[in-house]
Amino acid sequence: MSATPLPLAAGDATRHEGLTVFVRGLTVQASIGIHDHELNRLQTLVIDVTLTLVPGPVERLGDTVSYEDVAAAARAIVAAGHIGLVETFAQRLAVACLDDARVQRCAVRIEKPGALEGVVAPGCEVVLARE
Repeated sequence: MSATPLPLAAGDATRHEGLTVFVRGLTVQASIGIHDHELNRLQTLVIDVTLTLVPGPVERLGDTVSYEDVAAAARAIVAAGHIGLVETFAQRLAVACLDDARVQRCAVRIEKPGALEGVVAPGCEVVLARE
């Protein structure tokens, strides 16, 4: 087996089985929480998003989802104002990602470091998919 991949010949049979785009470790400062001590202050959220796209060839940015669009969607949720629950934030972000018809499944994992003493990062994961 060659260490250098060879280009596919025109007659070779291939099938695009999957395309996953992800953003890991996006850090935002958000007004989030339900407790009195969480109101009127920003807290750190660390966000991971994994998108399963319709498989197909990717030759240009328009064939996929831009990482910047995922980050912009998260920042827009922050900018919209206070959110009570991390789960609500995750669900809103997943719905925003599914607005793109190429996205078939979206997993959003959010950690809220510092929210619970003695724990590195409590949080949640929300997974939404098209039917």
